Amino acid sequence: MEKKEFKLISLNISKNTGTVKTPVDSITLVEEKGVLNDAHFNKLSDRQVSILSIEDIEYTNNNMNTNLKPGDFAENITTKGVELFTLPIGTKLYIGDTILEVSKIGKECHKGCDIQKLVGNCIMPKKGIFARVIKGGEIKLEDTCYYCI
Repeated sequence: MEKKEFKLISLNISKNTGTVKTPVDSITLVEEKGVLNDAHFNKLSDRQVSILSIEDIEYTNNNMNTNLKPGDFAENITTKGVELFTLPIGTKLYIGDTILEVSKIGKECHKGCDIQKLVGNCIMPKKGIFARVIKGGEIKLEDTCYYCI
C-alpha cells in the first residue's frame, strides 16, 4: 500500500446545523460520535465528520466570483493535497493520533441552508466527504496526515 500525505488548512465547528462553521485551533474527535462541541455531534452515524478540500473552495471562488473561506461550506476539516471525493468508502484517514474512515461521499442539501443562500450552489453534495471516527483524540493544524491506497 502506498502512503499519501495531505495537509490540514482549517478545523471548524458550529453551534447550529446548516450554518457556516468557525475556524478553531484544534478539534476533539470522539469515537463513533464526531466532533466534540459541534452541532452535528452524536447525531448521524454516517456523517460524523465533514471534510472538504481548499482546492474545491478555491475552484468555487474562481468560477462563481465568490470569496468563500474554510468553514463556509460547514465542513469540520479543510484539507489540501487530496482529491477527497475520489477516495473509496472505507478509506482510512490518519490525522495525528486519530483515525477516520470515509463513510459517505457527498450529501443532499436541505432547504433553508445558510451555505446555499450564500453561494447559490453548494459543492458539498459532490465534492465533500464524511467520515466516522474510528479512533478519537485531539487534532491540530500541524498534525501529520495521510491515507493509504
